[in-house]
Amino acid sequence: MKSFKLIFATLIVAFFASSMSAQNGNVQGVITDENGIYIPGATVLIQDLNKGVVSDVDGKFTFVAVPAGKHELLIKYLGFSDYFQEIEVIAGQTVAVSVSLNSESLELEGVEVSAYGLSGQARALNTQKNNTNITNVVSTDQIGKFPDANIGDAVKRIPGITMQVDQGEARNIIVRGLSPQLNSVTLNGSRIPSAEGDNRNVQMDLIPSDMIQTVEVSKAVTPDMDGDALGGSVNLVTRTAPQGFRVSATAGSGINFITDKRILNGSFLVGDRTKDGKFGWMVSASINDNDFGSDDVEAEWSNEFEYNTGMQDADGEDILEELDVNPYASVYETRTYLVQRVRRSFSANLDYKLNENNSVYLKTMYNWRDDRENRFVYSNEILDGEDIGADDFMIDSNNNLVAFPIEAKRETKGGIPGGRIQNARLEDQRMQNYSIGGDHLFGELKFDWMASYAKASEERPHERYITYASEFGINRNLDTKKPIFTPQDESDNALGNYEFDELTEEYQYTEEKDINAFLNFELPADFFGNGDGSIKFGARTRIKNKNRDNNFFEYSPLGSQYDTMDLVETRDYTDADYLAGSQYKAGYFVTPDFLGNMKLTDESQFEGGSVPDEYLRANFDVDEEVYAGYVMTKQQLTDKLSVLAGIRIENTQITATGNSILDEEDLIGTITEKSSYTNVLPGVHFKYDFSDQTILRFAWTNTLARPNYVDLVPYVDVISEDEEIVLGNADLDPTTSMNFDIMAEHYFESVGILSGGLFYKDVDKFIYTSITEATSDIYGDDTTGFDLYQPQNGDNASIFGAEVSLQRQLDFLPGFAKNFNIYLNYTYLTSDANGIKNEDGDERDDIDLPNTSPNMFNGSLGYNDKKLSVRLSANYSDAYIDEIGGNPFEDRYYDEQFFLDFSVNYAITNNIRVYANLNNITNQPLRYYQGVKGRTMQMEYYEKRLTFGIKYDLFKK
Repeated sequence: MKSFKLIFATLIVAFFASSMSAQNGNVQGVITDENGIYIPGATVLIQDLNKGVVSDVDGKFTFVAVPAGKHELLIKYLGFSDYFQEIEVIAGQTVAVSVSLNSESLELEGVEVSAYGLSGQARALNTQKNNTNITNVVSTDQIGKFPDANIGDAVKRIPGITMQVDQGEARNIIVRGLSPQLNSVTLNGSRIPSAEGDNRNVQMDLIPSDMIQTVEVSKAVTPDMDGDALGGSVNLVTRTAPQGFRVSATAGSGINFITDKRILNGSFLVGDRTKDGKFGWMVSASINDNDFGSDDVEAEWSNEFEYNTGMQDADGEDILEELDVNPYASVYETRTYLVQRVRRSFSANLDYKLNENNSVYLKTMYNWRDDRENRFVYSNEILDGEDIGADDFMIDSNNNLVAFPIEAKRETKGGIPGGRIQNARLEDQRMQNYSIGGDHLFGELKFDWMASYAKASEERPHERYITYASEFGINRNLDTKKPIFTPQDESDNALGNYEFDELTEEYQYTEEKDINAFLNFELPADFFGNGDGSIKFGARTRIKNKNRDNNFFEYSPLGSQYDTMDLVETRDYTDADYLAGSQYKAGYFVTPDFLGNMKLTDESQFEGGSVPDEYLRANFDVDEEVYAGYVMTKQQLTDKLSVLAGIRIENTQITATGNSILDEEDLIGTITEKSSYTNVLPGVHFKYDFSDQTILRFAWTNTLARPNYVDLVPYVDVISEDEEIVLGNADLDPTTSMNFDIMAEHYFESVGILSGGLFYKDVDKFIYTSITEATSDIYGDDTTGFDLYQPQNGDNASIFGAEVSLQRQLDFLPGFAKNFNIYLNYTYLTSDANGIKNEDGDERDDIDLPNTSPNMFNGSLGYNDKKLSVRLSANYSDAYIDEIGGNPFEDRYYDEQFFLDFSVNYAITNNIRVYANLNNITNQPLRYYQGVKGRTMQMEYYEKRLTFGIKYDLFKK
């Protein structure tokens, strides 16, 4: 407590001392290129005072406490000659400086400067070079060199990052092997809420890449950043108003080869600034309409088989025999998806300069995605043991179960007709963010603030399913990588043998609301007398509500017109080019039009009612409040060594409400529990400049990850029929990590980098789902011995990794070869997890921390001259454990992925370019396997995607 009082007193003294310093003035400036586009990451020096700052994302820089008189600014920027500008500081005033870097300032011949002025790679690398902490920065122009439509596909090319895929697009981000919910994703520094119901994952495929100016990945966070970034923090920076008029537009089309259906995309951006330079504005919009699909095969595996012996015990109960057999698919499915995904995004950013010391801004973004999906599932599941007789199955001499009876189902997913639903399942996802803030200078005190409101939601209205079922015997192949069942008698598969099984309609709604606010103060404080230093302190609050409101109804026809599948409207969805293999035949399904037009609320045709067991456990309401404060200092210890050190304290308060349920459908009542915890998060960052181009960094940081909302909900669900109990856990602690990083970087004058480093994470109290045996009764029932599923904190885990990266213009080669460039990075990870128990309660010592891919690689070879740009890009991530089962046999793994993409664009004029992109040349499937690599749980294929179009850009400074 005394130390905090001392810090506070020091700050008060420093504030009044600064306001009394009449012989000093301040300097505020902005750096742009010849087109008026801001230059971030430039080093700005006043050499005679040994003072230096770095321009921010808007090209802005500030010096405080500068002695009155004439001084010379030195601006250093990779790929450009040093730039000098004389300034005169007036005591008690703030001097405004405008700096323009022109492409003619290039120091080296043969380095290509784009038509947009300074290259995106130069902007990104200069920012990365001058950051105190360990970061990776990618600019929108650099993103544009890759064929990435959404920001998730762009981010996956950054070292140490891999992405989980949904319908062929990168959705969930994994930073340095840490699960998506363990990483922070912010928009302009404000946390992005999640539309996912079960977790904190941010849907990266919801945000178009052309709406973002810069992506900043902080792998070692500083005390002024949110602490909940176990793997890292990803900050998406939106475009801001330029210094002059700018208009940009894109129009394109394409084709998805899986469905041979079109792609449409378009975007525009327009912005300007008033003549006096005070008011700036920029609006932008983007749309992408993608009509595609996927071919999917799934399986669940078992190594036990149960059948009815035909005998009975003394109580008249059937005696069942259980056999151990070689693993076989107890469930097998083929799935055909038809998807239309329409992604829209709108942004408006305004800023106003009140005077040289004060400016305010408004930043807004609205993302809206309609995902329409029809899914056709042909599933085969082995019958329960009591329904299998001794003559109904066959086991070969190698102990393989090769024939057995199954229940076959044919299920169509759809929705109601008309409007935006169009007989499909509509997933309406939206994310909106509105931020207002300001930057102020009071004497020597810098003050910035921001308040924001953000909301993410996912709505699925009128989601319908109709299922027909039959029972017959099948033969299974022994290929565990491509499992398939075939009817023993093909006539059993006739539509007339499929009887009506189920007709449902459900409604799902999840939303998360965030209110964020922060204040930052910064004062000059040179503790070591080397001419440069500062102390910074501030506070932040985040008030969040997450709730889910689902419902589910089941209907039964009153007449016989739906009794068997041959009586209703069907269509054969078999595709001879089914990507998983031509041996898979989808067969006939009820058409979406027929399903959509069924009048389920007509009581003369159907009777129906709510089915509580489908939604009671899922519904919840959680309030979470986070209050944080920090203090840190940045000091120049020597001419070459600087340090940033500080501490952050975060207090979290949670109120969670869930349902208490008996036998899945009897709502006993609701349960509300409160919890709170406080985390102290110190951190130190060292930066040693061997030269202007060579840097060594070291960081010691502490971070946390809060539990998923669904895990915190104190629900109780007793399922007597299955002898299972499923519980939430409001007493979960956050996962914490102590992190060590060391990174060496060498920056080439020709705008490139060679870097390498090591990192280690000591993770404590990670969360997993425990499967144990209940030792007490619940609701007065005898539940002792039931399987009990509950999220628990594990003991600890460790992650060790190494990263190497190379970006290089091959300008040292002769002739046209100097126009080639390479982009390479590789990350190695190894991990160990302790405290995870198996289904028998014994601790497992044979697993890695989930989601830690041991090997990740990105590579591209590009060619750029004044007109033509060509790039071949590769992305690889190794297999990793995704979900821990009750034993090694049940563990689920996410298989390795290798994507190959090609892009080309050509400048017709300085303002007009045409482009073409070919994605997923390798036809990489999303694949999961169970236990061992050859045992497929899922293989979903998407095929190649071709896009092409035209881009227009006009700048007028």
